Amino acid sequence: MAEPLTFLEFGASREEAEMTVVLMHGLGDSGHGFADVAQMICQTAAPAKWRFVLPHAPNLPVTCNGGFVMPAWYDILDMSHPRNVDWATVDASEQALVKLIEEQASEKLVLAGFSQGGAMALHLGLRMQERVSGIISMSGYLLESAEHPCPEKKADVPIGIFHGDVDDVVPLLAAEQTEKTLKEQGFAPDKRVYPGVAHSLSMDEIRDVYAWLQAR
Repeated sequence: MAEPLTFLEFGASREEAEMTVVLMHGLGDSGHGFADVAQMICQTAAPAKWRFVLPHAPNLPVTCNGGFVMPAWYDILDMSHPRNVDWATVDASEQALVKLIEEQASEKLVLAGFSQGGAMALHLGLRMQERVSGIISMSGYLLESAEHPCPEKKADVPIGIFHGDVDDVVPLLAAEQTEKTLKEQGFAPDKRVYPGVAHSLSMDEIRDVYAWLQAR
């Protein structure tokens, strides 16, 4: 059984939240990396009662980084596109995140993430289509392989893809491939591209994410 995840929380309480956003960080980071963004969005949304939950990934040896142990949602074997990953570690994080998600009380639930966290948001959200109100991938990508294809559309789940056009860690091509695959499976992703933005968030992107959440 997966160990329970520790997390940060901002905004409304679990019981009072009208919408909960579970926001997953990228490789080598922690929930603290998005604390300022979560606080800013919750404050801007007031008096609406939004809640952000920022889980911390477990520490794993990451093959593409020489086996160095760091916070990671899964092991990346190489930097190919689609990423070549250790699916057993994906499954372990999926189990832990599902448990955390099931503890959230609000009817509206959005799964979001940056980079590796964006990949997990897509991976989980596409397998929980009837539970989630939306999926956000920022500088992320779709986890897929011959044995792990993208699920088909079963519900009208809004999907937002936000990506910088000079990202040298997760190239824009990964977002374009993600969009293409999602459309082939019946989804209608909303892709936004930010000129001059590398593997990071811009204020324009944060404003767009806020507006996207408001529309839910």
